[in-house]
Amino acid sequence: MNITSVRPGTYFEDKGEIFVVLDNSLNKTAMRKMVVKIKVKNLRIGSITEITHNSGYDVNVIHIDKEKNEFLYANNDAFVFMNMKTFEQVEINQKLLMWEKNFLIPGMEIELIRYDKELLGVSLPPKIALKIIACDPSASVSDSVKNQMKNAVLETGLEIKVPRFINVGDVIYINTESGEYSERAKI
Repeated sequence: MNITSVRPGTYFEDKGEIFVVLDNSLNKTAMRKMVVKIKVKNLRIGSITEITHNSGYDVNVIHIDKEKNEFLYANNDAFVFMNMKTFEQVEINQKLLMWEKNFLIPGMEIELIRYDKELLGVSLPPKIALKIIACDPSASVSDSVKNQMKNAVLETGLEIKVPRFINVGDVIYINTESGEYSERAKI
């Protein structure tokens, strides 16, 4: 498939590595071929990079298998998941899930990603509900600045900015791509 056709969420193989597209942009000027810049995550090593190619470059789009698993726990160097059908447990090195670990809580259902039986990582949903365990005090009534944000810590340890009306114990939705506050969960 031509590199100009890949979109966010597309999985492809290039030069022996497996990538998922996170973002893409096309740039065409009058005197040059189209230049494609894509932000990708290398699923084998977990790094996020930007790749640039001319429009004629081809990549091998691949099919990824996803299977439902339950996140059980984290040990010193791995995350342990259990297949929901076979009850088989698998471990994934924590280095491969540096970003995803910010959203994993024991007991949650998650999809593991495989390519030709090789375990590559996890697929997070777009939003995840997490509990606030610590945050700065709320603003006083006299504060009139709109959209004021304060620091908060989630149950996974991730530190984010939340609106001033959020308090300790509240459950909020977090965007798993950006790690930003999305909305208060309705309980």
